Amino acid sequence: MAPPSNIKPHNFSLSGFIQVTRFWNLLIIILAQYFTAVFLVNDDTYLLYYLKDVRLFLLSLSSVIIAAAGYIINDYYDVKIDLINKPERVVVGRILKRRVAMVAHTVLNFTGISLGFLLSWKIGVVNFTCALLLWLYSNQLKRMPLVGNLSVALLTGVAIYVVDMLYRSGNLMIIAYALFAFSFTLIREIIKDMEDLRGDATFGCKTLPVVYGIRKTKNIIYFLSAIFLAGLCFLAYIFVGIAMTLFCLGLIIPLGVLAYKLAGADTVKDFNYLSNYCKVVMLLGILSMIIFK
Repeated sequence: MAPPSNIKPHNFSLSGFIQVTRFWNLLIIILAQYFTAVFLVNDDTYLLYYLKDVRLFLLSLSSVIIAAAGYIINDYYDVKIDLINKPERVVVGRILKRRVAMVAHTVLNFTGISLGFLLSWKIGVVNFTCALLLWLYSNQLKRMPLVGNLSVALLTGVAIYVVDMLYRSGNLMIIAYALFAFSFTLIREIIKDMEDLRGDATFGCKTLPVVYGIRKTKNIIYFLSAIFLAGLCFLAYIFVGIAMTLFCLGLIIPLGVLAYKLAGADTVKDFNYLSNYCKVVMLLGILSMIIFK
C-alpha cells in the first residue's frame, strides 16, 4: 500500500531525518566504538579518560555522520523499491524533499571525511573510502548478488577496527570483534534481501534471493554461518587465546537458533524478525567486551 499522495515533503523534518538516518543503528555504532576503546584498548587509563577523549568523540561523530549520509543516499535511490517493500517507511520524496536529501548527503559526507582527516590522514582516507563505498552500494553494488552484502559487512567491521587505528593498540581482540561484526552483518544483510525480495525482483535487483531463490539462499546462509564460526574459533585459538575461543564456540547457540528459525521462515514478517534477531546478537556481542577487559 503506497503512502498517501496528498502528503507534501518538507525542506526540514526532524522526525524525517531521525527516521531516514536510522537513529538506533547509529547508536549501536557509537556503543561499539566506545566499548572497543574502553574494554579492548591495551593500556591502564581509566574509563573517564575515554569518555572525555575528544579524539574518540570526533571518531565516533565522523563514523555516524558518514553512516547517516549512507542511509540517506540509500533511501534516495530506493524510493520505488521501498514503496513496494515497506511503503510506511518511505521518507525521501514523502516527508523530505529529494533535493534536500541530496544536499544533506553531500554535507554530511564532507563533514565526516573532514573530521577524519582532522584526526589523521589514515582515518581520513578510511572515511573517504567508506563514504564512496556507501554511495557505490546504493547506486550499484546492492543490485549485485553478494557484492552489496559484503560491502555493508566490511563497513561494519571497519567501524570497529578504526578504533585501533586511532589508538594503535595492536590488540588482536579488536580484529576478532571486527570479524564478528562482519560475519553477523553479512548474514543479516542476506536475510534483509529475502525480506525485500518482492521489490528487488520488480526493479531488477540481482540479489541472492532473486537469482537463486529463497531455499538456496537459506543454504548459503547455513554454509556461511558454519564457515564463519569455524574461522573465528580457529583465529581466536591461534592468535588470541582460550577465553576468546570459548566465546566464539558460544556463538553456536545464537547461530543454532538462527538456523532453526530460518528453516521455517517464509514470510516477510519472519525474515524481518530474523533480521532484528541478528541485530540483537550483534549488540549482545558488543556488550560482551566487558568480559575481556
